[in-house]
Amino acid sequence: MNKRLTLKALAMVTALVAAGATHAQQTIKIANIVELSGPGTTAGTLFKNGVELAVKEINEAGGILGKKIETTTMDTQTNPGVAKGLTQKAVDDGVLAIFGPVYSGSIMVSMAESKRGEVPNFTGGEATSITQQGNPFVFRTSFGQSVAFPKVAKYIHTKAKTLAVIYVNNDFGKGGRDAITKLMDGSPTKIVADISTDAGQVDFSAAVLKAKQSNADALFVYTNEEESARLLRELRKQGWTKPIIGETTLTGQKVIELAGDAANDVVAHVGLTVDAPIPEMLKFKAKYYQAYNSISDHNGIKGYTGMYALKAAIEKTGKLDRKAIAQNLRGASFSAKKYPGVIMDVSFDDKGDIDRESFMVEVKNGRQVVIETLPALSAKK
Repeated sequence: MNKRLTLKALAMVTALVAAGATHAQQTIKIANIVELSGPGTTAGTLFKNGVELAVKEINEAGGILGKKIETTTMDTQTNPGVAKGLTQKAVDDGVLAIFGPVYSGSIMVSMAESKRGEVPNFTGGEATSITQQGNPFVFRTSFGQSVAFPKVAKYIHTKAKTLAVIYVNNDFGKGGRDAITKLMDGSPTKIVADISTDAGQVDFSAAVLKAKQSNADALFVYTNEEESARLLRELRKQGWTKPIIGETTLTGQKVIELAGDAANDVVAHVGLTVDAPIPEMLKFKAKYYQAYNSISDHNGIKGYTGMYALKAAIEKTGKLDRKAIAQNLRGASFSAKKYPGVIMDVSFDDKGDIDRESFMVEVKNGRQVVIETLPALSAKK
């Protein structure tokens, strides 16, 4: 009797294992490893939302290669060490791809683990050094500083002969500070104040005072979203009326909401904006609002378009082979006509950096207004 029960139990376990294996084969496992707490909460949450919105749409349309997508979300706590450990876990769990972290300092640490597992890893991080390490499995969903900063520098040259720079002292901020400094060197614009701030900083009165005392014609700001909002409020409090210019994080939706009227008249170069005059972008804006009852910033678009780029690469590969998918992403171009989910025509170079149109925006009455559309770099060749 005991022997029969044992055999029956073994049979049941074998059946369950087989069912689990079959289920795994019929699904595509994706890991969202993002900042859901700490200073990166805004960026990580919106990035995650964008990925999940794309996954929902793709699954409702039949999945990829007939298989549904399963997502697992993990919180890095905006901590590079935690991000590394979670990426290692995702690799060991056999995921097909990883989305995040968004912060440059975290992806710089964690991407060694996705490389070890040969897992395609999409990030919203902008630090130039991310894609300069020869990692064949890391891909940006945003512009790197080497692509974005020449565009904003060109605009600065038309507005100011002297410039004050306020940046956040982390991998993201220092990379931006170094990029803008290099671009101003030998140009018509001279940097007259170089002001460092801390991640999560609350009081910006001293930084603003230094910028005012420099008597610069304009101010370039490169800080994270929450700090940008606090800085803008302090600038207006101290009566700053000169041009305030920045990159994507300066005019994000969260910044506009937190800064209120202090964000008006601020100008930035952005790789992505829900207010771009592009039909697919406006559709995304409406779908995101319906799903989350809020307006997405660039981070949500990064997650959403990154998921659709992965879908395009998988379909191009024709099989769920992580290494082959990564190879087919490098040097690839995906048109919005064929793959509407990428929203704009996009291409990846051999380092994992992207190229597509971008925009100069100005905040007016609490919203981004596109004042100029800038062509993709490849369009100039």
